[in-house]
Amino acid sequence: MNLFDTTQVGLEKALEGAALRQQALAGNLANVNTPGYQRRDVDFHGALRAAFEDGADPQAASFSVQTDPTAAMRADGNSVDPDVEAARLAENALEYQALVSVMRGRIDILEAAMGRG
Repeated sequence: MNLFDTTQVGLEKALEGAALRQQALAGNLANVNTPGYQRRDVDFHGALRAAFEDGADPQAASFSVQTDPTAAMRADGNSVDPDVEAARLAENALEYQALVSVMRGRIDILEAAMGRG
């Protein structure tokens, strides 16, 4: 018997993916002036969606940092747009905070049900 349901496990994996994406996006900004650097990203939404659609355990979803082949390349071979990257970083941070809030709410409900809240 599992203490946490599929939704909770999915939320945990989403947090893991958002954290990895935050690292990739921060790395992009750190390398904005590095010639030849190609922007990287993590599609954790797609990996989670695939895990849920396949009926698999969301715990099995895996995330990886991928180079973005669609990003526009500058003359020096760098494909990072600092304005776009900063916006993506802020958006991802907000999503991470929302995931934490939802998880905290679910844990509060569980603790209340156990008489600890």
